[in-house]
Amino acid sequence: MDVNGAVAEGFEPVRDAFAGNFTARGERGAAVAVYRDGHKVVDLWAGTRDVDAVADGTADGTAGGPAGGAAPWERGTAQILRSATKGVAAAVLLLLHQRGELDLDAPVGTYWPEYKAAGKERTLVWHLLAHRAGVPVLDRPLTPAQAADPVLGAEAVAAQAPVWEPGADHGYHAQTYSWLTGELVLRVTGRTIGQWIADEIAGPVGADLWVGLPEGEAPRVGRVGRVEPPATESGALRTRPRRAVAEAYADPYSLTRRAFGAITPQPDENDPAYKAAVLPASNGIATAEGLARFYASLIGEVDGGVRLFTPETAARARAEASAGPDRVLVVPTRFGLGYMLHGSASPLLAPGSFGHPGRGGALGFADPESGIAFGYVTNGFRTSVTADPRAQALVRAVRASLA
Repeated sequence: MDVNGAVAEGFEPVRDAFAGNFTARGERGAAVAVYRDGHKVVDLWAGTRDVDAVADGTADGTAGGPAGGAAPWERGTAQILRSATKGVAAAVLLLLHQRGELDLDAPVGTYWPEYKAAGKERTLVWHLLAHRAGVPVLDRPLTPAQAADPVLGAEAVAAQAPVWEPGADHGYHAQTYSWLTGELVLRVTGRTIGQWIADEIAGPVGADLWVGLPEGEAPRVGRVGRVEPPATESGALRTRPRRAVAEAYADPYSLTRRAFGAITPQPDENDPAYKAAVLPASNGIATAEGLARFYASLIGEVDGGVRLFTPETAARARAEASAGPDRVLVVPTRFGLGYMLHGSASPLLAPGSFGHPGRGGALGFADPESGIAFGYVTNGFRTSVTADPRAQALVRAVRASLA
């Protein structure tokens, strides 16, 4: 496998781990980028742009794609982030708070009066970010077309009764996070969260990052699909935590299944209409470099220029707000405000790291103590929810490079 791009001196282990993902972990096409102290030290890409293409110019049909040529992954190839989008959405609310436009400790109903229905009047803004709002499910799931309608999505979560007292417990809001954050931003700013990200984050930072893909950027985005892990990993997949999650997901009445099924059936992530929708829980699209650059801007100046978070905002973002058994993900999780924190469910670089994985693949995070910002995107999604083996191999390599 030819690996393209460059690494700074000392970060050669990341190149080795990235190549190893293709030879030993079934990678099809991917990219990884790392910043340190605001400067890029890793920028690598390899494989094919589309998951269903193989290097000999044919398609193997794994993801149901058309047969044909295998366009290579190039500098600037972008991919869907799935839940790694949540970390970008969280930055919007935190920046609005930093600017004095949104009080994280105020009731959501202060800005969105309709949300006070069905016993949610005491829900605070920070509860939404810490997955404590108690509305991870919808009693009436939305179709993909309905989910893409911001009015219908907002009405659905506003009418939904909580499944636990808001603030009293935590559980991953896999899909409803889209409308909880999106509608709140719309009420406060008059702009969609996708437009706010474009205007106030991606543009100033210079990051190839979108929530609501513009039509002109569509040719840059490769096809995604599910890939199976190599046989050598089969034993690891039978661990008790993974088995518990699989059993919960198989139960149609569990919070796990209902939370991930708030949009039913599962959207076609290669559908241009889905990629153009504004769903900040699940359908952000970015390059690895764009994702890493975004996280770099949260903890320092990027290339000596833009910094998004003040130190105080970064500290609040990564201060533990939820910890322990997750009502949805079953296993113990740790959350700051909109970000997963380092732990067994989502191992990051170090105890002070904060970021967000995408189910079965993507990962972005920042580590203020080391000055590291990391972005990884792939076209091949696996069954893991958080700790994807390919991403974890790269994180270990970054750790080794620092050591």
